[in-house]
Amino acid sequence: MPERTGRRIIPLVPARNAAATGQRQIDFRKPPPLALYVHVPWCVQKCPYCDFNSHAVAAQKGDRRVPAIPEDDYVTALVADLESALPTVWGRRVDSIFLGGGTPSLLSGEAVDRLLTALRSRLPLLPNGEITLEANPDSVEAGKFAAFRAAGVNRLSIGIQSFNPRHLKALGRAHDDRQARQAIEIAARHFDNFNIDLIYGLPGQTLSEALADLDVALAFAPPHLSCYQLTIEANTAFAAQPPTLPAADTCADMQDAIEARLAAAGYAHYETSAFARSGRQCQHNLNYWHFGDYLGIGAGAHGKLTLHDRVLRQMRWKRPEQYLAKVAAGTPIQQEFAVAAADLPFEFMINALRLIQGFDEQLFELRTSLPLLSIENELRQAEREGLIERQPQRIAPSDRGRRFLNQLLERFLVDRA
Repeated sequence: MPERTGRRIIPLVPARNAAATGQRQIDFRKPPPLALYVHVPWCVQKCPYCDFNSHAVAAQKGDRRVPAIPEDDYVTALVADLESALPTVWGRRVDSIFLGGGTPSLLSGEAVDRLLTALRSRLPLLPNGEITLEANPDSVEAGKFAAFRAAGVNRLSIGIQSFNPRHLKALGRAHDDRQARQAIEIAARHFDNFNIDLIYGLPGQTLSEALADLDVALAFAPPHLSCYQLTIEANTAFAAQPPTLPAADTCADMQDAIEARLAAAGYAHYETSAFARSGRQCQHNLNYWHFGDYLGIGAGAHGKLTLHDRVLRQMRWKRPEQYLAKVAAGTPIQQEFAVAAADLPFEFMINALRLIQGFDEQLFELRTSLPLLSIENELRQAEREGLIERQPQRIAPSDRGRRFLNQLLERFLVDRA
């Protein structure tokens, strides 16, 4: 379960305060940068904490479980899905590609090569643009890393989560600590840009154990690290049978200690859960945080597209077999709607306020087609409460705002009553 963006649509929740922007006509003179998200929905097994659109699919072969994925049919469907979407993005350049899941590294190198070749022939791509593939450390998958690099993938995101065997077992991960280390070693040989995912606040985890995981990761000098606190999400095995997690104060201590250790090691904390060496920030994810556009293809993929008079959100059919059938019928989109103008400030803020340095004031109008003055009352309230800091031309979450991000975001919700 690597880097966690691009899977889910932003929730729209009614709020308490009415906003004057609800009836405003929006007009976008220029669309934002465009990224492409490709969802691969299969995993060897479903982790008990995962609420993404992923489906366990494996067959027994001797004493091993191996994935049984219809990859040829799925790549064909992805290409057909993209072709059906081309009229909505015609003439626009794609700046980054992200293959997420699920577990995209279950695909063969040949399938990834075929897919990327098809994408390049149908969309103008930024030369040397970032192309990320999420991978798990299973030894079979790690053996494909060279083929992924040869296919054009130039950034790998590895879902390690922990190096502690006890915690890996509690998380239901398919790899062990030895495979985790080997996968990073192989990735470093083939990629000069890769991410390691870690999760803290694990069942029974202590502060020293969380830092021990971080120290092992740092020994590999990764260009990028993602460090998340484990949360119990609805409709997961952990929600049905919740494990005992560390106390909130302990998790806060873990967060503080992780941030301090990464800062001392030279990593910039640029987003809520993301840390990077200079120049190694994830460009695809930064596009999300800057409220850029992304076309999502694949089972359950979400997308956001800016047209001249509206912001469009889409979701593809979720179940793989249903998605394949719907694409074949020429109807890959399950849900599509235009975001109300009144909701755009909240949708912008739920992304931009994840950035440690915040955002340039001009970006708000560029991405929402609304004047910043339309949310001045909300900004003043957040500032009075110590949740944001305002500098000339820039707005950023304060330390308190980062700790209580949901409380901060509530200030920008809209009441439809």
